[in-house]
Amino acid sequence: MSDTVQLFLASTLYGTATLAAALDSGSFPPADRRILLTSNNAATPEVTPPFTEAPGFAALRTRFDDVLDWNATIAPLHPSGWTPRPDDVPLWERQLRRNWELEGCSVSLVLESIQVAPAQAVAQLFPDAPIEVYADGLMSYGPTRNKLDPLVGGRVRRLLHLDLVPGLKPLLLSEFGVPSTLVPTDAFLKVLGELPYTDGDLTDTSTAPALLLGQYLSALDILTPEEEEALHVRMLRGAVARGHRRVVFKPHPSAPAGWSRRLEEEAGALGADLAVFDSPLLAEVLFRRLRPALVVGCFSTALFTAQALYGIPVARVGTDVLLERLTPYENSNRIPVTLADALLPDLEAPAAAPAAQADPAALVAAVGYAMQPQVLSDRRGAAERYLRSGLSARTRRYFKRRRLTALGLPGGLPRRLAFVPRNPTVRRVARRVRRLAG
Repeated sequence: MSDTVQLFLASTLYGTATLAAALDSGSFPPADRRILLTSNNAATPEVTPPFTEAPGFAALRTRFDDVLDWNATIAPLHPSGWTPRPDDVPLWERQLRRNWELEGCSVSLVLESIQVAPAQAVAQLFPDAPIEVYADGLMSYGPTRNKLDPLVGGRVRRLLHLDLVPGLKPLLLSEFGVPSTLVPTDAFLKVLGELPYTDGDLTDTSTAPALLLGQYLSALDILTPEEEEALHVRMLRGAVARGHRRVVFKPHPSAPAGWSRRLEEEAGALGADLAVFDSPLLAEVLFRRLRPALVVGCFSTALFTAQALYGIPVARVGTDVLLERLTPYENSNRIPVTLADALLPDLEAPAAAPAAQADPAALVAAVGYAMQPQVLSDRRGAAERYLRSGLSARTRRYFKRRRLTALGLPGGLPRRLAFVPRNPTVRRVARRVRRLAG
């Protein structure tokens, strides 16, 4: 009988912690060998430290027999930009099996973000291997980003995910009937408890601070650097307005240092005590160490981890701007932003009350269908029902009228009027009327 090998692909410390929790809870059958294949997907991985160098990786690495480097395997190609040509797959598979000592072994794959490289490349290079997918964050609640090759999607046995939005089932891979399985929260918290806290600058635990989370959205071309700096200042002002005088800011590891300096200046003007935690440690380690009184962010997965797994109050800011800015409409960040906006309290609202969204599953199904109508064609009825009954001044921000019109959904323009916004004559007359009225 051939040896069984489980090959786990990970590109983040959070994802590796999720895998560790799944392994600890017995979510995977025994195997003769378990390999962690790491990938550094940064825009410039040559100058960006891999997550394997982050504090805590050593504790997670104990679950695996070997650790391999995908970047080194395909160098100088970039992990996010390369998939094999179909004719080259047999050569690549033969080479990888030889180099990784997999010849004659029965290989199964555990992948993240299967709709894009590098996961898609790995899936193609082992065409006979069964696949399981695990969710690294909130994107799994949204639809599969693009139409997946049935030769890949049809091999997926299940989707593992954390219960970040209690009761909500992921849309990812639902077009293939892939069942979803929860990674036990207790197992995940236990794994996070193993990660070390190594920074000595935040030893003052006399007062529970407000924790601000940076995401580096300008790197995704969603905001400009100036707008993102302003967003961090809004976080600080909002936290101070809530009565928090001790504040900790955790910037994105790749964010410019100048952003922290501007926050420090603003904190001085507001009379707040600001500490900057410039470390690649997971935010969840700070939840355990600092027990913050409030966690503030935009649409970070860590907001949902804080609320659902640690019971820490959270607040979001800036999601309204992002809902307008995300392009194209099917941008995979849309579901995470929508969930944050719909389910988390607004930091700047006078009364810090959660948004009244009683049925996130109905909202996600409607937004997901509008994002990917071909992939989620069976969700059209659910989308129509939501838009007929649930579309309001509050929820309209989750949809674009042009998108609803193009799909013939409730809330769009009637078909007989759909030509109007694009008719140059009508638009010219409208501009003239506005000028005369002004």
